[in-house]
Amino acid sequence: MKTIREKMRSPKVRVRRPQIRKMRVRRIQEAPVNRLLPNILTLLALCAGMTAIRFALGGNFQGAAYAIIVAGVLDGLDGRVARLLKATSQFGAELDSLSDFISFGVAPATVMYLWTMSALHGVGWAIVLIYAVCCALRLARFNTQLSAEPSPQAAGYFTGVPAPGGAGLVMMPMFASFDWGDWVARSPYLGAVWISLIAFLMVSRLPTLSLKKFRVPHQYVMPTLLGVGLFAACLTTAPWPTLFVIGLLYLGTIPLTVRAAAGYRRAAESRKVAETVAAAPALLTPPPPATVGETAVPPNEWRH
Repeated sequence: MKTIREKMRSPKVRVRRPQIRKMRVRRIQEAPVNRLLPNILTLLALCAGMTAIRFALGGNFQGAAYAIIVAGVLDGLDGRVARLLKATSQFGAELDSLSDFISFGVAPATVMYLWTMSALHGVGWAIVLIYAVCCALRLARFNTQLSAEPSPQAAGYFTGVPAPGGAGLVMMPMFASFDWGDWVARSPYLGAVWISLIAFLMVSRLPTLSLKKFRVPHQYVMPTLLGVGLFAACLTTAPWPTLFVIGLLYLGTIPLTVRAAAGYRRAAESRKVAETVAAAPALLTPPPPATVGETAVPPNEWRH
């Protein structure tokens, strides 16, 4: 039997000490190769653009041109591979924009300055600097252009010359000089006018050709494949004249795309007007007549 004193004692309260839970270290999830492949292609394009600057510093301008062309090919592949493998991400989009600015903005500007524009000293540097700035603005506008209005992009066109196309166009005098000599193409005054023109085309609102939504009809599949084979043959035998002619053809498509985009815009406005009329038929119908026993009141008189 417990004594009274033992009963009066306060019972012991057991306090449970909070157990320190072990921190679970989250392991980095293993990323499959197919999700890394687009970013790898983008980084390779960036490395090609930087290599073009190294070639230009050493006086190897043909190697610099080849490096920028390789960067353009890789840039055309990374986005398509990402969509094909369903590996698109915001990180990849930002990395692609930075790579495009280095490969198609900084690298061509540096190559053209070292090739011919250095003869104009400060003026030549200002011109290639304007080109790089226009390339950055073009990429920024492309990344932030979200509009509900009917735009040329909806019809399969770019707004302004894209960055890879601008890099190829700005080096067209260099392509011509590799086969036909430097007597005209390497003139710094001609280069100043040409670089300024391409910089304007990049930041302009002119619609330019885009092959993303281009579809080849069934009856033209074989001629298209033959044309690709012919292009490959010309590119391997006479690369610089072929690239120069391609640049001229691309510039020739700009008036055609401007006309086609204007027709698309007019068609979109017509459809918008037709939808507005169909959505509000009551605005076009007259008011119903007054019923029997009800006198119609003119709209300019007050009811008493």
